[in-house]
Amino acid sequence: MTISGTPAVRITELGKTYPGATNPALSGVSLTVGTGEIVVLLGLSGSGKSTLLRHLNGLETPTSGSVESLGTDVSTVTGRGLRELRGRIGFIFQQFELVGPLTVLENVLTGSLATLRGPRVGLWAYPRALREKALGHLDRVGLLERAYQRADKLSGGQQQRVAIARALMQDPELLLADEPVASLDPESSSQVMGLIREIAAERDLTVVCSLHQVDLALGWGDRIIGLRSGEVVLDTPTEGLTKDQVMEIYGRVAVSTTELTAIETELAEVRDQLLSEEMRKAARERNEQDFADEGPA
Repeated sequence: MTISGTPAVRITELGKTYPGATNPALSGVSLTVGTGEIVVLLGLSGSGKSTLLRHLNGLETPTSGSVESLGTDVSTVTGRGLRELRGRIGFIFQQFELVGPLTVLENVLTGSLATLRGPRVGLWAYPRALREKALGHLDRVGLLERAYQRADKLSGGQQQRVAIARALMQDPELLLADEPVASLDPESSSQVMGLIREIAAERDLTVVCSLHQVDLALGWGDRIIGLRSGEVVLDTPTEGLTKDQVMEIYGRVAVSTTELTAIETELAEVRDQLLSEEMRKAARERNEQDFADEGPA
């Protein structure tokens, strides 16, 4: 990771209130994200994570304050300018947003539509250079052999890999991911998050990703921004954080006894996993010591 002094994202006193809503979705949010930084938005459902992400590429318009992405004031651009900005920002959705009946390769190619004129139907409607580029991205995410298979025949983890390849077709400078593993099993979640991290490092991408799984957030991001009821309540690097601080972090983004109970259950599972790993490590060390004490036969 290389973080430059020029922010990829600058948010100043951002507020968002939807028509008819009693409470704001976002209130007084101010933060910057450096170029090359990998940031996790951590919070429970309704905390404002998705709303914040959608402001970064102009899918939402601020009620107050300002949002700059890649040096552009997002709320001031429209039409062609907005399309060009979105072409520099990749977005990975929670529900993949693939077209099931289309092939995997066709779905990846849709990531290049912003650079083309007119509609495209079928593989051969795309230039050969783009088809080769899409195949390269599929190879990078480990799905080259699935290129001509229907997208809806893939597993959830494989579909999210296709979505990553589609986002890469834009050659993005900023990558946004909205709960990208919320619908995946733990093993697939770990693989997908690891892949995003690897690709970000290879391309020096700036990444802003929303999560609610604290263990993933701590092990994956460079920095955690905690949200509660649309406000920033935590902003800290992940380096040096210990498992004893996890409850404090999550306690500051929880708002009810029910949420805290759910958090305690999740954290107990994390601690049990860590304890099991420590016990296995201790057992291996004892076995190695016993073998060393016995000496050669």
